[in-house]
Amino acid sequence: MTEFPYVTRRSALHDRAAVLATPCPVPNAAGIYAWFFKEVPPRIETAGCFLFDDLTLLYVGISPKEPPANGRLPSRSMLRQRLRTHYAGNAEGSTLRRTLGCLLGDCLGLELRRVGSGGRYTFTNPGERVLDRWMQDNAFVAWREQPTPWVTELSILRSGLSLPLNVHGNPNQVMAGVVQSARSRARRRADELPIVVDSGGARRGGVASRLS
Repeated sequence: MTEFPYVTRRSALHDRAAVLATPCPVPNAAGIYAWFFKEVPPRIETAGCFLFDDLTLLYVGISPKEPPANGRLPSRSMLRQRLRTHYAGNAEGSTLRRTLGCLLGDCLGLELRRVGSGGRYTFTNPGERVLDRWMQDNAFVAWREQPTPWVTELSILRSGLSLPLNVHGNPNQVMAGVVQSARSRARRRADELPIVVDSGGARRGGVASRLS
């Protein structure tokens, strides 16, 4: 399947600089978002992916998550906070950043490390900055407001469209396995290495210090 009705024009796609700008174009609302990439990370197959101009859709996400069925308080995260965290946070707070960093580790010289007290994992400040630059050049995002985005996400995952960077609920278990394997290897390696003080959070000269 090669259709994706949520993006029909190039102006719907925003880069890192646009999302981190003030004022921010991303609404402070619930919704679904889609990540398109100019450069596809290593080991990722794009057969069946949606192509738009020179970009490939590899991942969809939502904010907030579906409310817990056990009565716990639902997430209060909205699109604006979530997308800015993906672009300027770190691997501990962004599943997308961790996935990209683990897949691109050999190409960009990134290494997942335990930081702080040892219970958090990031690429540390230098590595997170490298990933920032890669995302500025290669990662573009579109979004759509949805009051129940988890319903839309499930429909997309079941549509037959290939979304190789999605893991949970992804029918393409081959690609999900590639992503899970890359992340597991990086975490096992991090567990073997000494803890570092540098958190990979408060990077200078941008929004990262306010988001991490």
